[in-house]
Amino acid sequence: MQADEMALWSDRLVLASLAALSACLVTYAVAAALAARSAGRAPAPILVGGPEALTASPAPVTSDDRANALRPAGTWLMASGAVLLVAAVVARGLAASRVPWGNMYEFGLTASAAVAVTFLVVRRGRRVDAVAPWVVALVLVLLGVSVTSLYTPVDDLVPVLDSTWLVVHVAAAIVAGALFTVGALATLAQMVLSRGGREGRGSSELGDLAHTVHLVAFPIWTFAVIAGAVWAENAWGRYWGWDPKETWAFITWVLYAAHLHALATGGWRRRAGWLAVAGFAAFLFNFFGVNIWIPGLHSYAGV
Repeated sequence: MQADEMALWSDRLVLASLAALSACLVTYAVAAALAARSAGRAPAPILVGGPEALTASPAPVTSDDRANALRPAGTWLMASGAVLLVAAVVARGLAASRVPWGNMYEFGLTASAAVAVTFLVVRRGRRVDAVAPWVVALVLVLLGVSVTSLYTPVDDLVPVLDSTWLVVHVAAAIVAGALFTVGALATLAQMVLSRGGREGRGSSELGDLAHTVHLVAFPIWTFAVIAGAVWAENAWGRYWGWDPKETWAFITWVLYAAHLHALATGGWRRRAGWLAVAGFAAFLFNFFGVNIWIPGLHSYAGV
């Protein structure tokens, strides 16, 4: 299959993934609406027979039962969308004959797939249905922006990007970013539940999920920053020059280091969530804000 045909298949797979994930979001939304409708409305048993022999009829199917039946369908649609997205990334890489993250569009595409796959992996065995629709919504937004505003036809890399460090440095950043995304959404969901007085197993598992993914993501992000510094020395003859992207990568690192430190400090645990959210905001700004609005040594790459 020629490169042009492979690139076309990648685009088609992205559209198919958008359709599957959109259906997933609708399914989750309907399940959430049914669950909210049935909350606090436990059906009374229907009694049949005379006063001497009262028996309860089988409980009717409730909105909550329907919601519980829809959630697995939503998970299946999310998994289908993730598989299609991974296939689109692979097809893009085959079309370009290189790793598929050489520009902002490809980074957004690969990052979307990484977020979806990461969430499906880490959610196993946990009650984190509250955050699933938000993960899907964020993936859809990132995919939508990538397709409509960042799309770039398959092309060769600029010479300075044609390096083994593109594989190592950017791959680490994508994995860490996917974990940061899941951690930020789990943190926000846990904070909302706690403020609403709905603390319980669900809130606790969201907090445990956020803590776990941040513990894994932080050393990966640390490695990505160090790898970027080594690549900078090879490309520009210096390890660190406070280029805007380097600066915001360091700000992201500091905020997540502060978040993990706050979790281990008694008086700061309640505020630790805000540090994780701030770290994720810095990570997003590093990708969108720095690349689009702030010129620097990384501007040529669009990544």
